[in-house]
Amino acid sequence: MITTSGLTKIYRAHRSSGREVTALDGVDLHVREGEVYGVIGQSGAGKSSLIRCVNLLERPTAGTVTVAGRDLTALAGRGPRAGRELRQARSRIGMVFQHFNLLSSRTVQDNVELPLEILGKSGKERSRKALELLDLVGLADKAKSYPAQLSGGQKQRVGIARALAGDPKVLLSDEATSALDPETTRSILQLLRDLNRQLGLTVLLITHEMDVVKQICDSAALMDRGRIVESGTVSDLLATPGSELASALFPVGGEASGDDRTVLDVTFHGDSATQPVISQLSRTYNIDISILGAAIDTVGGLQVGRMRIELPGRYEDNVVPIGFLREQGLQLDVLDREQPVLVKEAAK
Repeated sequence: MITTSGLTKIYRAHRSSGREVTALDGVDLHVREGEVYGVIGQSGAGKSSLIRCVNLLERPTAGTVTVAGRDLTALAGRGPRAGRELRQARSRIGMVFQHFNLLSSRTVQDNVELPLEILGKSGKERSRKALELLDLVGLADKAKSYPAQLSGGQKQRVGIARALAGDPKVLLSDEATSALDPETTRSILQLLRDLNRQLGLTVLLITHEMDVVKQICDSAALMDRGRIVESGTVSDLLATPGSELASALFPVGGEASGDDRTVLDVTFHGDSATQPVISQLSRTYNIDISILGAAIDTVGGLQVGRMRIELPGRYEDNVVPIGFLREQGLQLDVLDREQPVLVKEAAK
C-alpha cells in the first residue's frame, strides 16, 4: 500500500552558508495493505520527515513514494493536470497531527467538515458525513462544541474524524499520542486499531514511544540518522537474535556476579511464554539459576517476554543446558562479559 524507494530529503540552510542536513538517507519502506506500521526512533532520526514525504507535504530531494499503486513523486511539479491528480491522490491519505491543528473559531462539526468543503461537497452531504464520523469516534454529542471545551483526547478524536472525511485508504499519524496522558493514549491507540479493522485502513504512524508499537503495530521499523536500520513484523523482530528493536521493546538489565558465569538473554513468545521452562531447566540439570532481570507484556494478543538469567560456570560448561533451552524453541542471546555485545544464538 505504501512503498518508498531510495527516499532522500536534504534540507539546505542559507545559501550563503552552503550547509546541508540530510534528514532521510535512501529510505526503503514497504507497508502492506491493511496493517498498522510503526516507525520508531529518537528525536532527529528522520521520522517526521519520512511521514511528511509520504503525502508530499515535504517534497523529497530524491527517490519515489508510491501509495496504492500511484507514484506520487511522479505527479509533483508536472503541470496543472498532474497537480490535480496529486491533490486527488492526497485526498485519499488522511493525516493526524500531534497538536490536533483544530480551528478554534469552528465547532467540532465544522472542523470535521473542512476537508469536505475543500473537496466541494454540498452542505447537506458535509453535515451527514461529519456527524457520521463523529459518531464513529465516540463524539456524536460534541458536534456543536468548540475545541476549547474539549479534553486533549477528545481533540485528537476530532482530528481523527477530520482525517477520515475524504474516505482515505491510508491514515498517517504524526506522534498523535505524544501530547496525551497514558490512559488517553491507550484509548486513542485502541480507536486507531478499531478503525484499522472496521474500515480496512492502512495505518502508518511515527512515535518515540515503545508502548505504542507493543499495543497496536503489526510491523515496525527503527530509524536512526535518516536511515531504517531494522524493520519487519513485530513477531519476526522478536524472534530475531540480537534485534535492537526487540531489546528496546523489552529491555532487561543485570550483570554477571562473577567471571565464571554465563549470562543469557532469553526471549519467550508464542506458546513458550506460558511454559515453566526455566524451572524445568533447573530441575533437569540440578543447577541454580539467577534471574537478573525480566520484562513481559502482550503484543498482538500474545504474551511476549524477555529474561536475563545467569548460569554457574563459563559458556563451555553450559553447552547442554543452553541446548535444552534451544530445544524449547526459545531465542537466546549470550552476553559476552569481555565485550558489551551479545553473541547471537538462534533457536533451531
